[in-house]
Amino acid sequence: MSTTTTAASPRGARRHTLSAAERRSMVLASLAVLALHVLGWGSLFLLVGPAQLELGGAQGQVFGVAVGITAFTLGARHAFDADHIAAIDNTTRRLVAEGRPATNVGFWFSLGHSTVVVALAALVAAGLSTLVRDATSAESTWNRFTSVWGPLVAGIFLLVIAAVNVVSLRASGGHGPAGPVTRVLDRIGTRIRTPRQMYVVGLLFGLGFDTATEVSLLILAGSAGVAQLPWWAVMTLPVLFAAGMSTFDLLEGWVARLAYGRAADQPDRLRRYNVGVTLVSVVVAGVVGLVSLSGALATWGGWPDPLAWTTTLATDYWGWGLAAILLVALVWLTVARRSAGRGSHHPAVGPISS
Repeated sequence: MSTTTTAASPRGARRHTLSAAERRSMVLASLAVLALHVLGWGSLFLLVGPAQLELGGAQGQVFGVAVGITAFTLGARHAFDADHIAAIDNTTRRLVAEGRPATNVGFWFSLGHSTVVVALAALVAAGLSTLVRDATSAESTWNRFTSVWGPLVAGIFLLVIAAVNVVSLRASGGHGPAGPVTRVLDRIGTRIRTPRQMYVVGLLFGLGFDTATEVSLLILAGSAGVAQLPWWAVMTLPVLFAAGMSTFDLLEGWVARLAYGRAADQPDRLRRYNVGVTLVSVVVAGVVGLVSLSGALATWGGWPDPLAWTTTLATDYWGWGLAAILLVALVWLTVARRSAGRGSHHPAVGPISS
């Protein structure tokens, strides 16, 4: 009797199967996101709404459900930014390739990002509304700093993680020995060993505070602060923003984990599909990283941005496209895996002779 030996994953486990620890972490992350929803929406409907507060101004806009929905929508929209999707997807792919837990990469990234949003809004609620003017004024020192810092961090991280994944793909294909650059990139890539470490990455991304959605939220919070609303009313905005962003970042991380995990231990045909999806993710990460880095350096140095023309490419929608590709990949891999399983359990029967 002959036996067939299959190559094991780096940690000796099937990567498409979620471990008990990963399932437990998914439950805990879901409860944390649910808590944000309960806190945000509960405060909005039970406290803010009945109070009939006004934002002030000539029109006397009511601070009610519509404003809360706007904050939630801004957070959900921000979760689909190309840099979010690329960072979560490429990091998840790297951890899956190493056989490490990778379920909640999106959750921890979003948590770090949300920390900055909540902290700044808390300062606004405390009466420091000048921070809003500094954050939104193109002439302020704060704005000049964040307009460089945010894209710089995002650009460097995305380029590094994209390069690390390219090296990983080459290694999995057996393309020659590792050179010095490969070893350096591999060492950098292994700095992130658990999803929790993505909290710091999300925090650094958030310190840039350069996206339109975040600035819009600050304007909303600033309007509430100027109107001298209670602090608990102002804080519903960042909580709802965080709820919207963390919900979809969490789901994006799950989709990436399941898609890459199920492709990692499949036959060669599915492996090639995995390589194709990974290459798309790497290209998006590389392009977004280059655009971010080029813009940051141009702002810092005061010279023309050579990649300014990319603003006509509607890169805001790249995140949606990459998320859709991953979702299609997950569905396709699930169907293919189940079809393969049925075939292995039901061997073909030869023709019946009459």
